Amino acid sequence: MITNLLVANRGEIARRVFRTCRELGIATTAVHSDPDAGAPHVREADTAVRLPGAAPADTYLRADLIVRAALAAGADAVHPGYGFLSESAEFARAVRDAGLLWVGPPPAAIAAMGSKTAAKRLMAEAGVPVLDALAEPVEADLPVLVKAAAGGGGRGMRVVRGLAELPGAVAAARAEAVKAFGSDEVFCERYLPAGRHVEVQLLADAHGTVWAVGDRDCSLQRRHQKVIEEAPAPGLPAGVRAGLHTAARDAARAIGYTGAGTAEFLLAEDGRFFFLEMNTRLQVEHPVTEAVTGLDLVALQLAVAEGEPLPAPTPPPTTGHAIEARLYAEDPAHDWRPATGTLHRLELTLPHQEFTGAGLRLDSGVASGDEITPHYDAMLAKVIAWAPTRAAAARRLADALARARVHGPATNRELLVRALRHPAFLAARLHTGFLAEHAAGLTAPAAGAVERAALAAALADAAARRSPFPSGWRNLPSQPQVKRYRNADGTETEVRYRLTRAGLLAEDHPGVELVEAAPDRVVLSEGGLRRAYPVARYGDRVYVDTPDGGAALTALPRFPDPVVRTDPGALLAPMPGTVVRVAAAVGDTVAAGQPLLVLEAMKMEHRVAAPADGTLVELLAAPGRQVETGALLAVVRPAGAADAREPAGARDRAEA
Repeated sequence: MITNLLVANRGEIARRVFRTCRELGIATTAVHSDPDAGAPHVREADTAVRLPGAAPADTYLRADLIVRAALAAGADAVHPGYGFLSESAEFARAVRDAGLLWVGPPPAAIAAMGSKTAAKRLMAEAGVPVLDALAEPVEADLPVLVKAAAGGGGRGMRVVRGLAELPGAVAAARAEAVKAFGSDEVFCERYLPAGRHVEVQLLADAHGTVWAVGDRDCSLQRRHQKVIEEAPAPGLPAGVRAGLHTAARDAARAIGYTGAGTAEFLLAEDGRFFFLEMNTRLQVEHPVTEAVTGLDLVALQLAVAEGEPLPAPTPPPTTGHAIEARLYAEDPAHDWRPATGTLHRLELTLPHQEFTGAGLRLDSGVASGDEITPHYDAMLAKVIAWAPTRAAAARRLADALARARVHGPATNRELLVRALRHPAFLAARLHTGFLAEHAAGLTAPAAGAVERAALAAALADAAARRSPFPSGWRNLPSQPQVKRYRNADGTETEVRYRLTRAGLLAEDHPGVELVEAAPDRVVLSEGGLRRAYPVARYGDRVYVDTPDGGAALTALPRFPDPVVRTDPGALLAPMPGTVVRVAAAVGDTVAAGQPLLVLEAMKMEHRVAAPADGTLVELLAAPGRQVETGALLAVVRPAGAADAREPAGARDRAEA
């Protein structure tokens, strides 16, 4: 019987496992890197063990350190969570060899599914439909997907639509795969642009019972990583659903599986489905299955690890519908660029990590005041909604996200809300290219939203300075008050207003009336419609929660310093990260949009491309170099321009 459980992971999955342990009366042990020393999962554990360092390779990927931590803390079992070492057969063996209980499938089962190419062969022998790996793709096979044979999470994947792109895609996938998974093996398979990603939750015990615990649709993805998931998968014909469940059980039995796992399939438009991979662990999206079944999958994992049989020959039926949205610290409008910095506020109108009477749940690994670093995945939280119908669940989840107050790094919150309210989503017209297909509508700023937010910010600031009259209040006509803000996209908004006995006079907002203003809340009326704008300020950063979504503004000084000019050909680091590849050399002629180098941050790779046709005249980036936001990486002299000079101030940023 487990008395003390170490979770070999961090963030929300560690907190999720700890919650079940508290309910079962099991003591908990956390491990943490140096940046995570004050993280919520560390604070909530009974015991915490430091893993010295910051990078995952030095901390959460060190099996020897984690096993040593478990022994030192007196733990008698290890739960791997997901990611990191959760699908490492070597780690599972090391845990067992140390005399600890492994909460997961047998190492042999993990190894069998560890290589996607080997798994395909094994599944084909078991009669499970697969997409054949293509040794040498030809024109008729296009488009194809280059995939890493080991690991997952979208890393080591490239879509190829022309044979000329194939060598470069294979080379890039190999480089990314070896860094992420320690193996450079890649393969190609046919890519189905309109395919759906459907998966089956599995639970198996050591007594021969295998459950297919419903199914999930995880088609809304970016960079081959899931963003919105739901259970059950909508619109599946009964025969297709039954076939998926049978194939998943066959896959589990073929490798002697026990514990929780997931069989993932690609569903074609004609109803055929193909095995993709088996994740030999708990999935990020497991809460939607818990919501529609009432099961605690972590509790069942622990029971199976202790040798208990599953409580019935078949799983419970599903009831209602559940949808999960992943809140990421990233900017969807700029190629999903990850964001870092202080998370000043993360507030949803629901208790933390609980389903309420309204059918809402929040699983988060961070809390207000935490620092979001470039070391780990960009996911801040998962928000899950349950309702009797799919439409009601989507509406409930969209509303919860829209009302959330998220102040700090840029997030994908507005994209999630719009996707959940999109007619194509509500009609269940789902496929893995959904977000790309509808990107323009999902990321475009709402007309006038930033300007109204800036007006509210200016009026809140005036209210904070009120003594005895509001800042800007005049008995007689005068020059307007002027305040300037930098928007999240780098542009600036100027607000010009006067507060008179007749009310608010805002030059760029005719017809807008001020109903009330306080330092933390402004109410405006326009065309008879009254709207409240909550305002929060942290230093010079101002966050306004508008009806169109949150706006992040930076208050600019009234008399700004002289502007530092930057050469238009200068390429500055858009985020802190590590240079992993350089694809050009000084003196090369480059084309607009041509990748020049690749940065890695938050477990994702990001291309830095030439801003225009021209010549690469300076390259300060080298593989392995750590850079901060704003560091000078390269300079491209536009075609026909005079010799480029070093951008003013840029080298100082590079050396900072």
